[in-house]
Order: sequence, then C-alpha cells, then structure tokens
Amino acid sequence: MLAWPPRRSGNAVRRGRQHIEPVALTINPFYAPSSPDDVTTPSPPPLPKDPNPRPRATRPAAVARTPQLQGTVRLDAHGIAKVLGDLEARILEAMWAIGEPSSARDVHERIAVDHAVSPLTTITVLNKLVTKRVLTRRKRNDLYHYAPILSESAFRALVSRRVVEGILSFGPEAVASSLVDVLAEQNPEQLEELGRLIRRRLREQG
Repeated sequence: MLAWPPRRSGNAVRRGRQHIEPVALTINPFYAPSSPDDVTTPSPPPLPKDPNPRPRATRPAAVARTPQLQGTVRLDAHGIAKVLGDLEARILEAMWAIGEPSSARDVHERIAVDHAVSPLTTITVLNKLVTKRVLTRRKRNDLYHYAPILSESAFRALVSRRVVEGILSFGPEAVASSLVDVLAEQNPEQLEELGRLIRRRLREQG
C-alpha cells in the first residue's frame, strides 16, 4: 500500500522552501457555474433512495403562481411599492420596461442609472422576488435570466385588490364613503365610471 504523502528516499536532494507570491482572485457576481467542475466545493454524496417513496403534495397551479406579497400596506409608498420594498418595486418596473427575460447584469445597468445600488444587492433582491413568486429564474448561457410571472396590468390589479381588502378592515361603510368623497374631489369622471361599474355588478348579481 502506498503512503500519502510519499516519503522521500535517503538519496533525495533537499530543497529549500519556495516563496510563492499571493494571487488576487476576481469573482464575477453575475456568473452562474454551469457544471460541478466550475465550483471548488465538493458535492455531497447522494442519499440512498427510499424503496417506498411517498407522493409529493402538489399545489394547484393558480396557487403556486400567486405572488407572496407582504401582509401590510405601506400607505406612504407609491404604486406597487405599497406591497413591495422600494428596490423590489424599482426592479420589477424595470423588468416590465425591458419586456423580455434579462440577466442580473442587464437589470442592474438599467436601475443603476437613477438609483445607486451594488450588483450584489441587485442579485439579492432578484432572488428575493423569485422566492416571493414575483419572478421566474432560468439559466441561459451560464447566466441566470429573470422574468416577471405576471404582466404589469395583472400585477397592478392584484395589488389593487390586496390594498382594498386591507383598507376594508377599517369598516366598509367608512371606506365606501371616503372613496366617493375623494373621487368627487379629485376625479369626478372616475366617480361616474365607478357608478357604472357598481350598476353593472348589481345587474349581474340580481
């Protein structure tokens, strides 16, 4: 049996220790390794297979694709930031403007024009939006590409419903009265549209 490390023989020439200069490594935060050989951490051994596997519980497709928004509404925030973080809202609006699956680098370059943020922060927020089921993530050409699950109109409709449901907890009568008063003061045409929608819904239910 061979020993490791191998022993030096008596005739081996002893050499002095060689000085090795340190090498600076540069890490690309946008790179996604394409194979296990691209990473230095060894993969753990595979687990033994269960001879009697249990069927995995699956959720309905509609539930699996519904975004997980925060339970509270930030009344002082603007637009979709009422139910998302400020940077999350910026990133999602940027991706709607791009209109196609985009890498973290592309998203970062777009939002960095008006908002100072590091590339790693952009990647972190993108992955948070994936966890919240707001974005999808797929690997393409060794880079992760992100895309919104819902269109802008569908997402805003969902957010509007969530905001209304939260406001109604104060009391439906007070909220309805306040809504009518605010529309009458700020947008009378929208108040007429609201009346039309109410009459249509009453006919559908009657």
